[in-house]
Amino acid sequence: MYIGEVSKQTGLSVKAIRLYEDMGLIRTPSRLGRYRVYTQADVEVLQLISEAKQLGVTLNRLKGVIHYHQGEIDWGRIHCFLQDVRERLLAEQALLARKIQQVEQCIQSIDTCPRTSPQNA
Repeated sequence: MYIGEVSKQTGLSVKAIRLYEDMGLIRTPSRLGRYRVYTQADVEVLQLISEAKQLGVTLNRLKGVIHYHQGEIDWGRIHCFLQDVRERLLAEQALLARKIQQVEQCIQSIDTCPRTSPQNA
């Protein structure tokens, strides 16, 4: 498929797709005349890149993860990377839960103090 169709399927701009190609995040597609021809595998990698960016993963970090062997993406390596991302997100979630608990304790302290209770304001 041509780059316009890939753009529609992934929601990425043509410029972004070309950038990812230049960075080596996707393989250089074959050409039909002067047109790049992308495969479904290319679309899957581009979707991965888009989703990873939404999770806060930088392109440079992705560059260290996305590797090709004999033209095929190393999905095992990506699987391990995604497990690491999940662990990082779980740690962030636990930290946020602790912070929320601290804020709730502060609110409770204010609510139960006769001098600072919102009812006395």
